[in-house]
Amino acid sequence: MNDPDTLLRKGLKLSHLRLLHALAETGQIGLAAGRLSIAQPAASRLLAEVERIAGQPVHLRTGRGITLTPMGEALARRAARVVTELRDAEREISEIASGGSGHVRIGSVTGPALDRLLPALRTARLALPGITAEAVVATSDVLGQHLISGRLDFAIGRMPDGMEDHLTLSAPIDSEPVALMVRRGHRLALQDRIEPTDLMGYDWVLPPPEALLTRAVLARLRALGLPPPPQRLATASFLLTLALIQQSNAIAPLARAVCDRFGSAPLSPAGTPYVILPLDLGITVEPYGLLTRTGTILTPVARRLATMIATGQDAPGFD
Repeated sequence: MNDPDTLLRKGLKLSHLRLLHALAETGQIGLAAGRLSIAQPAASRLLAEVERIAGQPVHLRTGRGITLTPMGEALARRAARVVTELRDAEREISEIASGGSGHVRIGSVTGPALDRLLPALRTARLALPGITAEAVVATSDVLGQHLISGRLDFAIGRMPDGMEDHLTLSAPIDSEPVALMVRRGHRLALQDRIEPTDLMGYDWVLPPPEALLTRAVLARLRALGLPPPPQRLATASFLLTLALIQQSNAIAPLARAVCDRFGSAPLSPAGTPYVILPLDLGITVEPYGLLTRTGTILTPVARRLATMIATGQDAPGFD
């Protein structure tokens, strides 16, 4: 197939691509037909047409359903992008016709979610009342998977390993300084002076070893000549981290933006169950940026919100 238009000239249609996309997700011809609101025999005919056009098998029948061949998987990956782009085109057309309304699906890692995303959403609530949004706060690798599958329009994070061919990362927006948070009344918070070695007497709560925050913390401790901290629990759950440090003497390294909103100075009046230790170890997680699917075109309202988040400014007008 040296001619780039061979598949189109042979009759490949959107209905064929939609079927391949559904098959890749369901693995069963009946379920795929149901997604397309067509009868199973009609779906089988479409599948046979795809194989005739491709000139090779695109599926194999198994005891539990259907498995795509390498050619079928390649076509299905492309089909998923086509289907996602058409959905986005439909949304964009609707937003243009409505003159400033629409729905945006945003992802963010924890720190920027508080520092960037929330202020932008507050501004949008007043300046862009026709826009609705949903937000997913997760690690960059999870956000990257959601972007590739079309579940998010854009995300604020870092390039996940192995996704460089599918995602695009903008110029750096900002970095994430890290602070140490403990429960109110923690012995360290009551000391007049804290030495870095004092921290090693307590359990630390960190994400799994591959997480950027964990790598940044361990690298900084090594640079300071300190050993890895005691750690009995590894979790990426922000909620579980807060619960654990509230109910134990554990120390949690968290984005400074998170600490500023959930904690306070050790000697401040009681108001929050958490305090920030007055010791800066100089831990900083690498800068984050705007993550999008490679080649994607953001809808007008998504582009507008992305600009607000990236610049930290009020809502700009449409281009």
